[in-house]
Amino acid sequence: MTAQAEAASVAPPRITAEDQMRADLYNYLGLMLALPPDQMLLQQTAGLEGDESDLGSAINALAKLARHSKPAASEREFNKLFIGLGRGELLPYASYYLTGFLNEKPLAQLRQDMAAQGLTRAPNSYEPEDNIASLMEMMGALIAGRFGDAADLGQQKTFFNKHIGPWAGHFFSDLETAKSSLLYAALGTVGRQFIEIEAEAFRMSAE
Repeated sequence: MTAQAEAASVAPPRITAEDQMRADLYNYLGLMLALPPDQMLLQQTAGLEGDESDLGSAINALAKLARHSKPAASEREFNKLFIGLGRGELLPYASYYLTGFLNEKPLAQLRQDMAAQGLTRAPNSYEPEDNIASLMEMMGALIAGRFGDAADLGQQKTFFNKHIGPWAGHFFSDLETAKSSLLYAALGTVGRQFIEIEAEAFRMSAE
């Protein structure tokens, strides 16, 4: 886990089924982007079923690819994309996408907001907190109330618009077209579609 609560964890409050689905998708994206998928995660991905929407079709395409993916090949793909020799094909950090440099103002602003919500980087994590996996995990946690009270719509909107909306769609588009992407190209499509839906929903909200 890339972030943890400073306060003792509490049982998450009940949230709507729709919000639970949103939190689950954020958490899933975070898992896939934090580490290469193992056999269990690939099997879970292969079992995903989408509806007839654009997002649902993207989920079905991802599931189909996962059914033919092996952990070793997925790990090689992940490493080429995000690790590489010196650096991977993509740099999945808010600071880089928004300023062109790592460890810049977007990271400092995120750390301030994390501290205000009682969140801190997990001791065994050395990645900057503004990486895409951490942000997906944090957004899912806010929606589900994993670290305390579930965030209301206004709080979700503020976090999304400040830390995710300005760059995550661009990152997922880059992931779709990265030369090393196969399984992760399909994941990029899912992520891009989902971020677009979230951005429009927040834009339409009265909060």
